[in-house]
Amino acid sequence: MKTIAIVEDDIYIAGMLAELLGANGYRTVRAATGTEALLRIEEEHPDLVILDLMLPGLNGEEVLRRIGGRCPVIILSAKTDVRGKVANLNAGAVDYITKPFDNDELLARIGVQLRGRVQTSRISLGGITMDLDTFAVEAAGHSVRLTRTEFAILRAFLENPKKVFSRSSLLESIENTVPDGEESSVSVHISNLRKKLEEASGNNYIETVWGIGFRFDPKRLVP
Repeated sequence: MKTIAIVEDDIYIAGMLAELLGANGYRTVRAATGTEALLRIEEEHPDLVILDLMLPGLNGEEVLRRIGGRCPVIILSAKTDVRGKVANLNAGAVDYITKPFDNDELLARIGVQLRGRVQTSRISLGGITMDLDTFAVEAAGHSVRLTRTEFAILRAFLENPKKVFSRSSLLESIENTVPDGEESSVSVHISNLRKKLEEASGNNYIETVWGIGFRFDPKRLVP
């Protein structure tokens, strides 16, 4: 059964959506604020998120940014400005539906996004495999034991190969998993992660880009 997260502060609309989706075979979880939404998404790993933009606390745009493509997001909003729609679609939303909406159209659009999507809990790149459910990591077939922060950093690298992360942007990318991280400690975590991966595989995957930050290169070997 597919799980859909409903992020909506209007109790009536949230209840109506939960009833509609439940009647059509979906499991639902609900959140009324942006902060609650991020917590529920982290706990439940939904297959899709229906997101209102006008939320108390963190707004929908910020929630969309923090979800960061982990699951498809359909925006359901009373905002009809075309520029706003385009901006949110460019920011990662897979669809944008304005209120009031037609139930059948909403169900059809949800079906399009979920049809054929294969959910996986494993990420593999350059001989490294990580399991997001068990937190197991292997490099060149050898098990690698990582701390929670190291695991979160490695996940960010594998999901963004060759992207150059500054210390602040790397910390921002893992803040949902490691909310208490400090920018001053990023270099230490990188050093430890680099050493563990090199000991297991013989490869120096993490490159220091002087003056900017760090980059993961799946083809980079030990000099």
